[in-house]
This record gives sequence, structure tokens and C-alpha cells, in this order.
Amino acid sequence: MKGIPLHSGSWRAVALSGLVIVAGHVFAAEPQSTVPTRTTEEQALARKPLEAYMQGHATGDPAHIRRAFLPTARIEGLRDGKIVSRTLEEFAAGFSGKPAEDEAQRQRRIDALDISGTAAMARVTLDYPAVTFTDYFVLLKVDGEWKIASKVYSAQKK
Repeated sequence: MKGIPLHSGSWRAVALSGLVIVAGHVFAAEPQSTVPTRTTEEQALARKPLEAYMQGHATGDPAHIRRAFLPTARIEGLRDGKIVSRTLEEFAAGFSGKPAEDEAQRQRRIDALDISGTAAMARVTLDYPAVTFTDYFVLLKVDGEWKIASKVYSAQKK
């Protein structure tokens, strides 16, 4: 660690500036956020529409989907290279009311959730036998309740 005298306080300044030197390698530390950390309770509240969305997929029940989204929500993606854009009702109409035949082989998870005030974004993965969907959501807290305002998705065939 040539050039950084360890006997002085200067190594602290380097470490605090976001750089850490270990065995001659320089690593950038994670940037420190100035945004207050959301409480576990707020995270749980913001997860509710995402969980309802996943429950809709698991059961095939469109009522879960309608409960998860704002009535004005849009669902956007690509199918065969062409834009597919649906309203909430058009999207919900695609649910049969019963689980898919391969439901036991399907997995779903919330990968990320970031909240700022009354807005949030989330990423959910739907891992199915023939395809993996990655869904990106914008959420809005309206009258104290989180709802999905929009969804875009990517489908990767296996």
C-alpha cells in the first residue's frame, strides 16, 4: 500500500471516501444513501400488491390481479418482437380462474423493492418450465394502500 502511510490518519480518509485497498487491489465501497431506510412495516405493505399478483398467477384467479393493480394500470411487453400493450381488464381477462397444469413446477419471487415516499419500483421473477418472465413494476401508494401502477416484462424462453 505504497503512498498511504498507515501510521497517520490518511488511511481513514481513503476508507471513508469509498475506496478500500486490500492486498494491493482497490475496491469501491457501496455508496451511502441519503434516503432514509424504509421500515419493515412499509416494505411489507408495499409487497402486498406484488404478493396478490403472484397469487393471481398461482391460482389463475383474476380477482387477485385486479386487487393488485390500480384500475388505470397498463401492462406492456414484447411478443414476437411486437409491442403488446394491455389495460388491467384486458390483462385480467387472460386468467382462466384455475391454476396452470404445471403449477407445481412454477416458482415466483420478489427480487427487489425500492421505496421512496409514495412511489416504489419492484422486480419479480416468474420461473416457469418453458419460460422465465422478469416483471418490472411501478407502484404508487394511494390513500394509504400500495397498488401497481404499471408493469413491463421480458420473457426468456428456455
